[in-house]
Amino acid sequence: MLRLLINRRVLLVIAGVGALVAVALWPTTMSVDVGAVSRGPLVVTVDEEGVTRVRSRFVISAPVAGRILRIELEPGDPVRRGSVVARVRAEAPPLLDARARAEAEAAADSARAAVGRARADEQRARTTLAQAERELTRARDLARNELATGQMVDTREAEARAAQEAVNAAVFAVRAAASELQRAEARLAPTSPDLEGRVVPVTAPVDGVVLKRLRESESVVPAGDPLIEIGDPRQLEIVSDLLSTDAVRVTPGARVMIEQWGGDRALDARVRRIEPAGFTKISALGVEEQRVNVVLDFVNPVEAWAALGDAYRVEVRIVTWETPGALKVPTSALFREGEAWAVYVFGADDRAHRTIVELGRQTGQEAEVISGLTEGARVILHPADTLSDGARIEARPAT
Repeated sequence: MLRLLINRRVLLVIAGVGALVAVALWPTTMSVDVGAVSRGPLVVTVDEEGVTRVRSRFVISAPVAGRILRIELEPGDPVRRGSVVARVRAEAPPLLDARARAEAEAAADSARAAVGRARADEQRARTTLAQAERELTRARDLARNELATGQMVDTREAEARAAQEAVNAAVFAVRAAASELQRAEARLAPTSPDLEGRVVPVTAPVDGVVLKRLRESESVVPAGDPLIEIGDPRQLEIVSDLLSTDAVRVTPGARVMIEQWGGDRALDARVRRIEPAGFTKISALGVEEQRVNVVLDFVNPVEAWAALGDAYRVEVRIVTWETPGALKVPTSALFREGEAWAVYVFGADDRAHRTIVELGRQTGQEAEVISGLTEGARVILHPADTLSDGARIEARPAT
């Protein structure tokens, strides 16, 4: 009887241990986040910070040495061409010796050449504007006959606006060059003995707005000392310094989205110019980077971005590639499988199936699928290291 009782206890212990082993080895179900393979637009961009800049800015300098009187203008005040922006109480200048006169004559010749160059640039800008207007008219005619897309018309309109702004800038450049010529010729003009004490008015060469007041209080200044900076804030452009490896993927005319500028909606812009020379910049981590300036023009009317001023920070997203109907998968579902990319597909049998995929273009959130997946397939997001092929899974409830 005692032996039978002992055998029964042994059998119970063995059965209990077996049950524990079975429970430990029984496959568990892992909860996972699930995403879907979908078809839709995919836009690849280069994202970087940018700074607004007045396209044509002019620094007005003291025409003669003397005492600058207090400048009453404030930043933001409008000025008209020919209006007095500052006054200098002149001092009798020293007589020009042979060397100084030769330098003054050379400066006058250089100023005359600058006027000629500015006028040639103006003529070239007007020719470009005429061509852009003809292209815009042709695009509109084609669009009315359904032979051109609306995007082509938008591009031609942006080019025409940019050409008009280039003409305006060229006109300002001609006026500024003429003002510099007048100043250079003034140095060669004979001076009267009663020049000392005479107040010389300093006038604005163009219409614009005061951007900076470089001299505020009354002080003695030499000839050529900068006094005030003016420009037209309605003629803004954006400058963004890109990594040189990103700049090579950008083309003139590329579409740009302006975000984080302070407004409720993103603004549209176009790439006007990619500067041919780069420069070295030290990053926040102390790493030397080769950067290239990319200049952008606004596409929206002035009223849309009128709140922006000179040297305002914005974020730019320059489109380097886009398609309206890409088969795409969330990048959070991707992981490396050797040299290839792979995902875990949520199978109809509630198991994870490791699948090799071929990818095309990628953004920060999505990747283009070339092969390996079909539209509507469910994939596991953020797969854990403990997840294996064939593991039993369940979709985690959405929060």
